[in-house]
Amino acid sequence: MLHQMIQFFNSAFSFPGLKWSLVLIAIGLALVFGAFWLSLYRPFLLKKPWFWVLAVLSGFLTWTAIAFIQIPLQDWSGKALLYFWSRQTLAKWVLLAGIPTILISGLVQEGAKLVPVVFYSWRSRWHLPPKYGLIAGAISGAGFGIFEAIWVHNSIFAAGWTLHSVTTGGFWALIGFWERFFTVGFHIAVAALAGYGLAKRWGWQFYLIASALHGLANYSVILLQAGKWTAVQTEIYIAVFTVLITAVVVWLRWRKEPATPVEIPAQPELVTPA
Repeated sequence: MLHQMIQFFNSAFSFPGLKWSLVLIAIGLALVFGAFWLSLYRPFLLKKPWFWVLAVLSGFLTWTAIAFIQIPLQDWSGKALLYFWSRQTLAKWVLLAGIPTILISGLVQEGAKLVPVVFYSWRSRWHLPPKYGLIAGAISGAGFGIFEAIWVHNSIFAAGWTLHSVTTGGFWALIGFWERFFTVGFHIAVAALAGYGLAKRWGWQFYLIASALHGLANYSVILLQAGKWTAVQTEIYIAVFTVLITAVVVWLRWRKEPATPVEIPAQPELVTPA
């Protein structure tokens, strides 16, 4: 198990035989995807240099959490299910048996993405305006979303993808990039929602909401594996789901916060001398 975790962790940093030109294209595409979705939030990247640190921390921490927390937890949950039920039974009830796996992925990844936001909130002495919390979450989500997209793009290129694949396969040759485009937007939106909740003093509630949304997105893979959905339906679901969540979070970003009433201290009563 330890070897598997280390191997997965290292897979983000090593692509033997892949040309540097393709690696740069993979990085460039991921950055473009992230920049597009982040532009909807207009983050204060130039005014707040700490936000760049959030993105880097999120990418590294979340990837580390997947390798050394998510993978073993999912492996143990699978073994626990096999302890009580046979493989045939689990295959028959895959729509239920797959729930622990997707819940673990949501809890681990959203928790890891929220760590840099908590750190930023702590540096702000826990007085973080909701919109700052939202933007900090969006940047943290972008950090991991871009990091993961680079890994996926490199994997696609390492599998032999070329421009010729588009002429022969059409849209299906681009499906991996299509999916990653919306996945980056999804990571940004749910992390922004969690950051907004943290700033509102509803940290654990919004963390669970973000984790649940993450699980709902991943459940499409279970439906695909079970033969309930086609690949096209799965990709459409991810795209629509991402757009809907992004619309809600962008609305939170740009809506006007209600003015907080200023409490006027009570004036002492004037006592008229008798």
